[in-house]
Amino acid sequence: MADSLQEKMDLAEAFRCHRQKIVERWVKYALSHYQSPDFFLREGDPFANPIGGAARQAFDRLLPLLTKKPDRQEFSEILGHIVRIRAIQSLAPSQAVAPLYAVKHIVREVLAADKERAALAANLYDFDFAVDIAVLAAFDLYMEARERLYATRLAELKSGRHTLTDAGCPAKTFDAVGKEG
Repeated sequence: MADSLQEKMDLAEAFRCHRQKIVERWVKYALSHYQSPDFFLREGDPFANPIGGAARQAFDRLLPLLTKKPDRQEFSEILGHIVRIRAIQSLAPSQAVAPLYAVKHIVREVLAADKERAALAANLYDFDFAVDIAVLAAFDLYMEARERLYATRLAELKSGRHTLTDAGCPAKTFDAVGKEG
């Protein structure tokens, strides 16, 4: 029992020591699948780069939870914003939640590179389970967001507002008319 407690304390300390490195690699992985990953990685201002800012904030808050035994609601509160962003981007569900799985491999690589804590990489069962729960929570959030998006789209079509949202910029109409006339 004492060994198990010591291992958990060592693992928690390892996560604290390598938190920034893990989060940065995790964010880099998550943003690498976008068309302009360099912009998302370079731009640190969350207003100029809401996607990168949301990923950094969510992953930074999520990592410490993965070393505990949080409930699904805690994951949902943290992941809500980033998952809704990914749902709007028309990503497949697997693409939307894939970056969450990446933390398993990133943590193992970071711990393996730390000679003092390399042995801890073999004792990540609880961490892996927590990641799996976080992914399931993210999947539920993704599906809720997609359902809401489709319900909104259907309401737009029924009300006729889709002509405003799908027509593009009204100035484009004038450009086309001006060129023809």
